[in-house]
Amino acid sequence: MTDSSSGLDEAAVQARRNRGEVNRFVEPTSRGTWAIVRANVFTRFNALLGSLFALMLVLGPWQDALFGGVLVINALIGIAQELRAKRALDGLAVLSQTRAQVVRSGRTIDIEASDIVLDDVFLLAAGDQVLVDALVLSADELELDESLLSGEAAPLAKHAGDEVLSGSLVTAGTARCRTTRVGAASHVHGLTTAARQFSPAHSELRDGTNRILRYVTWAIVPTAVLLVASQLGLHMPLADALRFSVGGLVAMVPEGLVLLTSAALGLGAIRLARRRTLVQDLPAVETLARIDTLCLDKTGTLTEHDPELVRVEWLAEEAGGTSALAALAAADPHPNTTLQAISRTHNDPHAPAPDFAVPFSSSRKWAGAHFATLGTWLLGAPEVLLPVSDSNAAVHAQAQTLAQAGYRVLLLARTSANLVAEQRPEGVVPIGLLVLAERLRPDAAATLRYFREQGISVKVISGDNPATVGQVVQHLGVAVTGAPVDARQMPSDPAALADFVVTHTVFGRAMPDQKRLLIAALQSKGLVVAMVGDGANDILGLKQADVGIAMGTGTSAARAVSQLVLLDNAFASLPSVVAEGRRVIGNVERVAALFLTKTVYATLLAFAVGIADVTFPFLPRHLTLIGALTIGTPGFFLSLQRNSDRVKSGFVERVLRFSLPSGFIACAATFATYGLLTGPLGASVAQARTGAAVVLFAVATLIVAMASRPLTVMRPGLIAALCAAFAATLGWPVLRKFFALEPLGAAMWSGVA
Repeated sequence: MTDSSSGLDEAAVQARRNRGEVNRFVEPTSRGTWAIVRANVFTRFNALLGSLFALMLVLGPWQDALFGGVLVINALIGIAQELRAKRALDGLAVLSQTRAQVVRSGRTIDIEASDIVLDDVFLLAAGDQVLVDALVLSADELELDESLLSGEAAPLAKHAGDEVLSGSLVTAGTARCRTTRVGAASHVHGLTTAARQFSPAHSELRDGTNRILRYVTWAIVPTAVLLVASQLGLHMPLADALRFSVGGLVAMVPEGLVLLTSAALGLGAIRLARRRTLVQDLPAVETLARIDTLCLDKTGTLTEHDPELVRVEWLAEEAGGTSALAALAAADPHPNTTLQAISRTHNDPHAPAPDFAVPFSSSRKWAGAHFATLGTWLLGAPEVLLPVSDSNAAVHAQAQTLAQAGYRVLLLARTSANLVAEQRPEGVVPIGLLVLAERLRPDAAATLRYFREQGISVKVISGDNPATVGQVVQHLGVAVTGAPVDARQMPSDPAALADFVVTHTVFGRAMPDQKRLLIAALQSKGLVVAMVGDGANDILGLKQADVGIAMGTGTSAARAVSQLVLLDNAFASLPSVVAEGRRVIGNVERVAALFLTKTVYATLLAFAVGIADVTFPFLPRHLTLIGALTIGTPGFFLSLQRNSDRVKSGFVERVLRFSLPSGFIACAATFATYGLLTGPLGASVAQARTGAAVVLFAVATLIVAMASRPLTVMRPGLIAALCAAFAATLGWPVLRKFFALEPLGAAMWSGVA
């Protein structure tokens, strides 16, 4: 059995390592290499196109099998892009690894979570995440949030002898625990595995792409039957009927769309990694492009994390208050930044140890301790500790005046009543008001201005006095709507709360669960919400938000529940993070419209050919050439362009609104030209196919120009280069022969025009 005071010695640790009793299991921050290869190679459309490629190699000229090369290139690009993203994410994840405080051989040491062994004794404090299943050996007002495990948001008190499960979050208190289960045997590992198996992260882009691919799948089989039957009806050999039909079927498949989606998200993750932003969930890059509301904690986000105790305004005789402050600051073995600020000005190495203490909790808003020589002292929010009464009115007014000046204000008080963690102390006697100042982050004002210019609403949700928060927000130039709100006074009805929250900007004295409720209320209004936080009190809000963003120096629990982690702790990097999300997803939508336009015109053309009983107007190599010049090449360049437009929901509907009419026009123009050339103008089938290819290229190029709006300096140049490449193909005999194109006479050119 492990000695709770000294922990395991090195020999015991090594013995457990040798037996494999160590907290290591596969917990990837990105997909494995084989999973990436499998996802890019073994797809239904790769199987279809691969089969058609093999068929073309058997049936006809190898030039008509060029689309097989495109298939291979697409797969290689997708694999390479995702492997780059994997390396970037895995490298950043190492920097963000959670660490633990364990007791070994009588010393407390800092180790990586993966080095914890069975029976290790470890320490917990507020803001920590429980990394392994364990038994509580001793606890000091320990409270855990087990909502990640059970969905229950209320903090649960834990005492000596209780079990704590990995995945829990420490909201208050401290504890010493002994590890009972590690690695794959731990509770959180089972939950993680189940979550990955049954609950993939939501991505409208990915879901929309899959929806489009379902539509295409349904259309391919009847179209193939119709095409082959119509070509055989023209009494052509089976080999030719299959060869001509393959051209129509290949063009129907948006083979680059899946590649584009995964590669775009991967590229976004790579770019964000260069900005020291760890993407823990790839769809978060997409969601960033859609946010219209940003919720912020004040401390550590808008202000520097370390406050300064400016002064103490004594309300009565000092009466031991100075000694009490020093004792309270020294009483907590894991002091927060406020207690650290107090200890810098009130430090007594001989301060007495408390007989009993209630640690600070975000839900309580106060802390307290009883000392044998000093009595019972309290430190917390004035409006929470001190009842509203005529006798206390002057104290509340003084505290409010300080808060309105932008200071954080705490009440130092004493009481003769017994301390009970679950209830506010009785008989509170105010002794002094602690006046703390917080330095604004130098980059906060410019960052908030960016969000205002982008039309993103900012909400500041803090545990501090609402007047203090409001003053800070005004200093930063945020447009404040409504008066600063005490979250304890908000409507309890969900519908009323939703109406209330959209008309106010500043929320103070918010409990952790109230942060969650505020974000849920915003979401009920159809808003896409991101939250930035760093503390244990932000965990529920970070989990509720569509995108949770944690500071790199935040608690391990806050980092664990967030989709993005700002490793350099720079609030100023948020605009570039949001801009990257918009660039990636906005350009994906733009290029997806091109891919779907090709699918639409190919499908309509196949049906038109089947109904009209004419030879298919293209060879596979024709559509490969036109697809490369009007889809693949411009799609690649457009996906790299700047795009700062906020992306809204309705990806599939917007893409179809563009591609359906565009595809219809392309089909109608092409089919009419083919009919005109083969009919009244008496062109050969080869010449008619050339004319149809010219018209299809011209219409597709116009569609590229429409999708490229606004036309920046580069985009007209790109379109000109595409036209020059097609003209060179028509004019150079070698290329013209390779792509089976024929010279056209003046009459035929007039028909094309």
